Amino acid sequence: MAEASPDKDEAAKELSAMSFEQALEELEAIVRQLEAGRGRLDEAISSYERGAQLKRHCESKLAEARAKVDRISLAADGSLRAETQPQD
Repeated sequence: MAEASPDKDEAAKELSAMSFEQALEELEAIVRQLEAGRGRLDEAISSYERGAQLKRHCESKLAEARAKVDRISLAADGSLRAETQPQD
């Protein structure tokens, strides 16, 4: 099995440290750049790859947030409570 390059490891660490908002902002900038059609093909391919990584990161962050929201329920008195165990 091939090992990941140090550059890819560092990029993965940098990406995992990004907030949803940071990743989305960078992804939107990449989309604008690609839609403008300026630049070289190899740069566009690299940007597209980075955009795909950012998209996966944003989807993961949204799934985490959705899971947290799903664990919030109403108590009998109408107050909010966070459940510690997933519901079946």
